Amino acid sequence: MSKFVIDAYAWIAYLDGSNQKIKELMDQDRELYTNIVTVAEVISKTKRKNFDIDVAFEAIHSLSIIFNVNANLCKEVGLLHAQVRKEIKDFGLADAFVLLTAKKLNAKILTGDPHFKGFSEAILI
Repeated sequence: MSKFVIDAYAWIAYLDGSNQKIKELMDQDRELYTNIVTVAEVISKTKRKNFDIDVAFEAIHSLSIIFNVNANLCKEVGLLHAQVRKEIKDFGLADAFVLLTAKKLNAKILTGDPHFKGFSEAILI
């Protein structure tokens, strides 16, 4: 079974229906994961777009497995973030959490975020 880490871009596209390809991929029989940091990012974006926060929160919890973090993982994310920022100056810390989650799970990142262009872990939709 394919594993996907869903980033905030993909969650918002799924929730607002703006990207049919993302919806199709997420609705198939796959293991979907969401990093806990992404949950906060999606809720923030949902609130700013005046979407229903409870619907978004429930969708994330019912459709994906939440990938939690600990201090050691945060250290690894910080190192990865610093490394990537040498090449991609505006690569976000939340993106580093998503990228490391995909690496840890041997999964693909489902996204439309151009920051992930060139990463073998990413499927840009």
